[in-house]
Amino acid sequence: MDRRSFVIGSAASAAALITRPSIAQDVYPSRPVTFVNPFPPGGAVDVVARPLAAVLEPIIKQPVVIETKAGAAGQVGAQFAASAKPDGYTLLMHIVSISGFAEVDKLFGRPVKFTRDDFIPIARFIADPMVLVVNDQQPHKTLKEFVDDAKKRPNGMIFSSSGLYGALHLPTALFMKAAGIQMKHLPTAGGGPALTAILGNNSQVLVSSIAASSAQMKAGKLRALACFGAQRAPAVPNVPTMKELGYNVEFYLWVGMFAPKGTPVPIITTLRDASRKAAADDKFKQAMKNLGQDVAYLDQAEFKAFWDADAKRVEDAVRLIGKLEG
Repeated sequence: MDRRSFVIGSAASAAALITRPSIAQDVYPSRPVTFVNPFPPGGAVDVVARPLAAVLEPIIKQPVVIETKAGAAGQVGAQFAASAKPDGYTLLMHIVSISGFAEVDKLFGRPVKFTRDDFIPIARFIADPMVLVVNDQQPHKTLKEFVDDAKKRPNGMIFSSSGLYGALHLPTALFMKAAGIQMKHLPTAGGGPALTAILGNNSQVLVSSIAASSAQMKAGKLRALACFGAQRAPAVPNVPTMKELGYNVEFYLWVGMFAPKGTPVPIITTLRDASRKAAADDKFKQAMKNLGQDVAYLDQAEFKAFWDADAKRVEDAVRLIGKLEG
């Protein structure tokens, strides 16, 4: 081989070595994808994210890992995801409370850690009307009995929540204002611990998603007194709505997927397509049905419109409630 041929051949080989990894890096996804769960196991995000991950894996042909980053009613995990590299490998699964964090920071005069603009909404999977439940040690069979009792002994009952200004605290506070009652607040680290608290009678009242409390309601350990939906929920058709009972309170716990701001459009498109297929998968639908929950899927454009409107309601609720201490 002459020197010229050797140089050309060597240059071509070097170019191929450089090009191959570059092409491989452009294929998304080429390694495991992480769902950040900002709450402890057992809450609404957990019960949706795990079956979703199971059906998503064969679609994207990569493992989907659930990573728990709990704390501050979901704010810790959200801040972690907002700061993650926008490459599609760190995604956030979050709920309605993501919309109120910036407003709470403003309310207390704190620096705003992140805003909704730090995230790209990808898809919504469920929109669960909240339900007010008491445990089996309480005598109340109707919401009227509960309210009458609460009025007789202000702060005599304890309600647990997923944390200050979290998805379980906001609707409870709105209901207390509407009903003119006072209860003591037991904030916990997430929906799972809040549920544990009421089951152990450390609290007597909980406003929960239907999905998270369904198993305990079926077992008779929790009793539903009212639902926060605009209409009665199919999963609990015998439970009246707050509006039926004279309280103008409506609140939903939804679960959606988000990517950090700056994630490339082609990656977002891939995630949208995969999420749509996963939400339509019979295994995912059955998993939700087992929780007493119907899939309420919204693709990106519809989810963004919904999120914009819902965020205004949440921000208004934060301002209405004002500064509260746990």
